[in-house]
Amino acid sequence: MEVLARARELEAQGRSIIHMEIGEPDFPTASEILRAGIAALQAGHTQYTPALGLPELRARITETYPASARPEPARVVVTPGASGALQLVFGVLIDPGDEVIMADPGYPCNRHFVRLFGGEARLVPVDETTGYQLNAELVRRHWSDRTRAVLLASPSNPTGSAVSPAAMGAIVETALRLGGRVIVDEIYLGLTYDGEAVSALTHSDEVFVVNSFSKYYGMTGWRVGWLVAPHDYVPQLERLAQNIFLAASTPGQHAALAAFGPEVGAELARRRDIFRQRRDYLLPALTRLGFAVRATPQGAFYIYADCSGFSRDSGVFAMDLLERSGVAITPGLDFGEHRPLQHVRFSYANTLENLAEGVRRIGEHLGVNPR
Repeated sequence: MEVLARARELEAQGRSIIHMEIGEPDFPTASEILRAGIAALQAGHTQYTPALGLPELRARITETYPASARPEPARVVVTPGASGALQLVFGVLIDPGDEVIMADPGYPCNRHFVRLFGGEARLVPVDETTGYQLNAELVRRHWSDRTRAVLLASPSNPTGSAVSPAAMGAIVETALRLGGRVIVDEIYLGLTYDGEAVSALTHSDEVFVVNSFSKYYGMTGWRVGWLVAPHDYVPQLERLAQNIFLAASTPGQHAALAAFGPEVGAELARRRDIFRQRRDYLLPALTRLGFAVRATPQGAFYIYADCSGFSRDSGVFAMDLLERSGVAITPGLDFGEHRPLQHVRFSYANTLENLAEGVRRIGEHLGVNPR
């Protein structure tokens, strides 16, 4: 956020800034979704919905899962984004002093959500040897008598790595056998480029699966997400939702119903292909510049790169690159405690033209020809 704020200041001064730090799609919300939201407002759909969400939206969400793993609509909770879903999950699972195992590096807010309810995030260092993900062995090794759950993100922020179906099944089996729960953040599941995107729901009805209309569906500002929960937890989740936020945005929920239409589906698939093209351009370009990228991102729109060949402090490196060359990237400090000063995150949620200009500027900054 500091990088973004400074980038905005420089833009206000007339500087040209290439944004490779922002973690949201650069595409606008699809027109069919926009029209549905406008129609909802015009029809007077501005009052609260039930705390669990519009029944018709909960039913449509279930249809996004394969028939073999399709949850009942009663298990779906519509939330204000994935952040709202994670707060509900930790609210019903965590007591003060409880631990949640999660990968380091990882999305920073996850550990703060745990702390919000008095719990502790047990950060497990991961690297290219495990594909920047937890596995069953790591879960067993770091499990303690205070562990309540393990949190996974597949694909993940900041590395774009994914948990394979076999590894996911082993983790789910291990955590349940140890008496805990598994929470899987699948907000980038629709933006999977290599291999089939498989939900954790295929392994068990006892997992908590979080998703959102923000990333794949391009509705970041609408603030609509969802949670699929084990059936026994739904009454608790409903009571907690009523006390925390009452319900997700009503116009947003009506707009989200249009996200499942065939025209929108075709457009979202096209955008996914564009993201893949950007990844396939930026990854080798950064490697040619001298950044070490030790795992190809399988999804999302991020590349996590080792910048230690250029600097001992990724935060200093990122700010210097911004100030001198007008390229905004995110330092590793945001994402955890495991070698953060050696890493930076590049977002390719920008046009190929802008990414190419960013690469040119970085090459000039480093004195390296990117070609």
